[in-house]
Amino acid sequence: MQELHDAPLAPLTTFRLGGPARRLAVATTDAEVTGAVRAADASGTPLLLVGGGSNLVVADEGFDGTALRIATTGFHLDGTRLELAAGENWSAAVARTVEAGLAGIECLAGIPGSAGATPIQNVGAYGQEVSATITEVVAHDRRTDETVTLPAAECGFSYRHSRFKADPERFVVLRVRFELEDAGGLSAPVRYAETARALGVAVGERVPVERARETVLKLRAGKGMVLDPEDHDTWSAGSFFTNPVLTEDGYAAFLARVAERLGPDAVPPAYPAGEGLVKTSAAWLIDRAGFAKGYGDGPARISTKHTLALTNRGSATTADLLALAREVRDGVYEAFGVRLVNEPVTVGCAL
Repeated sequence: MQELHDAPLAPLTTFRLGGPARRLAVATTDAEVTGAVRAADASGTPLLLVGGGSNLVVADEGFDGTALRIATTGFHLDGTRLELAAGENWSAAVARTVEAGLAGIECLAGIPGSAGATPIQNVGAYGQEVSATITEVVAHDRRTDETVTLPAAECGFSYRHSRFKADPERFVVLRVRFELEDAGGLSAPVRYAETARALGVAVGERVPVERARETVLKLRAGKGMVLDPEDHDTWSAGSFFTNPVLTEDGYAAFLARVAERLGPDAVPPAYPAGEGLVKTSAAWLIDRAGFAKGYGDGPARISTKHTLALTNRGSATTADLLALAREVRDGVYEAFGVRLVNEPVTVGCAL
């Protein structure tokens, strides 16, 4: 297993931010992953797990411990059953399932990062979430020091959340198993209105699965959500804030603030989010609070393509990024009484 000392972490993140790790280990097998985790736990060394780095905000001071980069590989497709090693590139894996004519994760194309991160965040976009297709997660349980297989029903999936995110010190994801759909080369029913409009179909219809993937990639690229080293709009963690989920009373209070600020005809987006809950759009809130695309005059700014992405324009520090994030979060709260929550994980720093 490769080991480095005082190793820069910024190149391992899509923000390209953060100081060095005292020690960086790169694991290419499940045994190396569990061995490194056991060693860190036995010595009481702080441990940071790094996959694709697309969901990390690392402090400028770095990480005083062991950063374990999970670089395991493994793509196994048996009919409609898929197993991915945690280190597999997610977007590439989606492309391979689409090439096989299978549906279920095609609208998650272009999302950066590794497969092992997808159940932690319950990754979702354009009407799909991984929890709809995940059957099992194989993980190392740091509490019992054994490998466990957790069925989807025991993973605690909810909107951008899971059992793994709720207890980040316990499980290290090793493999993820999915059940996809063979619909004769067609996609899953299109659930997202923007995707349906781009495809020219009604919500609920199916299209060729490759066409669905290509359309999502174009939509993501137009928002700066497909990684491009030459495009600073993609030097981000994608959506920086999750869409707020409000109680019915909270939503009523929110609507009153909207009417007071924007007038009685203003109608914010609203989506059912479970019994007594309503989800609204963080991007809508940010824009209506006065933070337009390209907002900022420093090295960290809102993307010029999408208000939900905070970006490093090339010379930002993590402190710059967090200052912008706090300004946006506090501005939205002052305008609408809704507190945004960051989606990426902060390491050695806090919003």
